[in-house]
Amino acid sequence: MRRLLPEPAARIDPFEEYGRVTGPWLRVGMVLSADGSVTDEQGWSDGLGGAADFAVFRTLRALADAIVVGAATVRTGRVGPARLRDDLRPRRAALGKRGPAPIVVVTRRAELDWRLPLFTAAQTPTLVVTARSAAAAVPAHVPVIAVAETGEGLDLAEAVHRLREEHGLAHLLCEGGPHLAAALLRAGLVDELCLNVAPTLIGGRHHTRLLADLDARVELRLSAVYTAEDVLFLRYLTRR
Repeated sequence: MRRLLPEPAARIDPFEEYGRVTGPWLRVGMVLSADGSVTDEQGWSDGLGGAADFAVFRTLRALADAIVVGAATVRTGRVGPARLRDDLRPRRAALGKRGPAPIVVVTRRAELDWRLPLFTAAQTPTLVVTARSAAAAVPAHVPVIAVAETGEGLDLAEAVHRLREEHGLAHLLCEGGPHLAAALLRAGLVDELCLNVAPTLIGGRHHTRLLADLDARVELRLSAVYTAEDVLFLRYLTRR
């Protein structure tokens, strides 16, 4: 992996590069095609970035205290418990993080298939953030954070605060989907946006926007650019 900005370097370690953040941090990490789609022709993100994207994907997960995903993503059945590669396990442990990061599912109505391995076979138990009115629908074996509702959905500021204060999950990685990522940006909770731009054009028929329902401008500052296997890795900080 090469760094292009801020200072060019021929060979860099993604774990060290992306790990240079301090304090509570909320990072959105997503892959997209060169024409802006976050899904391929089959409706998944798997077919976009290839090995280079997966290497950074695994690195971001290894650095995070928790991985936040939306209910629609979970309903695809393709989100399983987080796992650690053997080479990342000791590096994560050196940061004081034991085991894989838990998945945090954000769902307003808690209408999910609780038989999925995500809820029954995770080494680190999956957490659910949902509305107080829906908390009773979550099985007893699944840890739940019940939050207030606002006119735009769940109170995500309350959810982030409680994940950090009650569960010690300071460094959060949101992997989407587009509605959750937009809601976090709209609420002013995102510190960093990491976009992995794949060298692929998907076309309009299969196009899924990076963000959904973002109704106001959010200013960003480019902090780093990397490249590997023709994938462009962009890191933006929000100007909050």
